[in-house]
Amino acid sequence: MKRNVAFMGALAAMTLVLSACAAEADTTATTTEETTTTETVAVAGSVLESVQEAGVVRCGTRDALPGFAVLTEAGEHEGFDSDFCKAIAAAVLGDATAVEMVDLETADRFTALQNGSIDVLVRNTTWTASRDGGEAATFMQPTFYDGQGMMVAAGSYESVGDMNGAVVCVAKGTTTEGNAALESSRLGLNWEVRSFDETDLILEAFIAGQCDGWSSDVSQLTGFRSAYPDGAAALVILPEVFSKEPLAPAVLDGDTQWAQVVNWAILATIQAEEFGITSANVDSFLTSEDVSIQRFLGVEIVSDDGSAVLDPGLGLPTDFAYQVVKQVGNYGEIFEAHLAPLGLERGVNSLWTNGGLLYAPPFR
Repeated sequence: MKRNVAFMGALAAMTLVLSACAAEADTTATTTEETTTTETVAVAGSVLESVQEAGVVRCGTRDALPGFAVLTEAGEHEGFDSDFCKAIAAAVLGDATAVEMVDLETADRFTALQNGSIDVLVRNTTWTASRDGGEAATFMQPTFYDGQGMMVAAGSYESVGDMNGAVVCVAKGTTTEGNAALESSRLGLNWEVRSFDETDLILEAFIAGQCDGWSSDVSQLTGFRSAYPDGAAALVILPEVFSKEPLAPAVLDGDTQWAQVVNWAILATIQAEEFGITSANVDSFLTSEDVSIQRFLGVEIVSDDGSAVLDPGLGLPTDFAYQVVKQVGNYGEIFEAHLAPLGLERGVNSLWTNGGLLYAPPFR
């Protein structure tokens, strides 16, 4: 009992990526007040200008998502998402600490973006067509490609296809619920999909043997498995992944410059890893003779026509990529610091040169 209580306590703080697939209660209507606010933000000037004037980036996030965004004992935010908030601040303001982490409930995240309470949303949010079209949000380069999977007791099943007539437990009010029903129908498995309001209720049902399988995003299941009181070996995450869940930052529609600024800050972490540039060795690359690296880091390029520094015209300092890498790190460093300890492997979140999906356009 004590071990299960401890596990429940750990999982209370580990609502991991449920927010990534949370369905919105209303994505079809926008109030007059919200519309007016959004228009006011657009007319008043760019978000970039307001951020530069304020000297801080307001980043919509959360404080209890281990691996992605949690509060330390000192009250500081840390995690995968937290680092991308810091990367944006480093790019725009030259200071990764110049960021205000705004903790948001799932239902409030797009409202906060629409009413101008935050400048950017970096909160494990899945990029979908309806959210792109109905939430006044513009999604950026995904920071993590996830997908829905199934966790079962070790030795019970070897694949999702073996789970004919199974009871599958999911979180209520998320796309996980619909995805599970669709997968059951597609495979003709006749699952009974049981939904629960809270994650700890799913845990109780799972421990009590009321669930044959627990379905959620693979990253979340991996976190649960790593904290299981009987050890990770007691649970198995089946190999099938049956949905696409690209987790991506988002900004308010209508401000192209700000969207580009946020996007290139993220892309800088990917390109840095491809170049082999890390927070530890970035200074040694300042004297590189590789013109591509010179452009990327914003150092002076010497040619027969004279000297120049690449300014891509984004409204960012020419050394923005250097600041991102120096102060926060490249994508691989961010992943290894926060997600690898959960047991997550790079997989599709590897560079394109290693068979993954991460690919940055040229910095030129």
